[in-house]
Amino acid sequence: MPLSHGYCRPGLASLPLINGLSHPMGVIEPYHPENAVQLAQRVKAVTSSGGIVGLPTETFYGLAVDPFNARAVEALLDAKGRGEGKPILVLIGSLTQLSLLTEESSPIARLLMSAFWPGPLTILFPARRELPHNVTANTGTVGVRLSCCRPLIDILITTGPLTGTSANRSGEPPAAAAQDVMRSFGATVRLIVDAGGTAGGKPSTVIDPREPVRLVREGAISRQMIENVLETQGISLRYS
Repeated sequence: MPLSHGYCRPGLASLPLINGLSHPMGVIEPYHPENAVQLAQRVKAVTSSGGIVGLPTETFYGLAVDPFNARAVEALLDAKGRGEGKPILVLIGSLTQLSLLTEESSPIARLLMSAFWPGPLTILFPARRELPHNVTANTGTVGVRLSCCRPLIDILITTGPLTGTSANRSGEPPAAAAQDVMRSFGATVRLIVDAGGTAGGKPSTVIDPREPVRLVREGAISRQMIENVLETQGISLRYS
């Protein structure tokens, strides 16, 4: 499966290696393919201990914690100033990691995964019972995305699934650069992986593949693109 689509920003993996930037309230660490393994291990050390990390995605920067650690998720919600009640999407680095989050994958979900993953499409799946309620917001589902951002994939392959909620406080615009994350959160985010400016634009599209298939949020992948894929199987799409 290719790691790039027309809606994915190329070139992040070729950023120059520079010295890590220490901040009195946290650390910004630059990404480069040559340091990807070591950087991924640092990210895993932070998230395994319940800490929050800032990570690049193909749209904006996101805030990453261990999705199976309810206290870490609570700290994440507190940092964003967002109460419980909305699900938190989870990022994976490979299709094999999907089984850690769900036991079910419908034919429609697999059709959408084949067409749009890796890429900015978040698909809702029945959540494993091990996932805490503040990730699923008691919906019984979890939103999952396989990103096409090379630096992010390199990290997730080592860490396993991590949350990917946007790196901004509630009501503020999403962060498109590592420095934006630092300005918003300071020491609350212990480590920020700097892969340069992200593409920005629209956030990921969110879809519920349970019939009738429902478009929860239109984003980087348009309604028309999804309809074109579903129509090949005679499936219609409706809005939330």
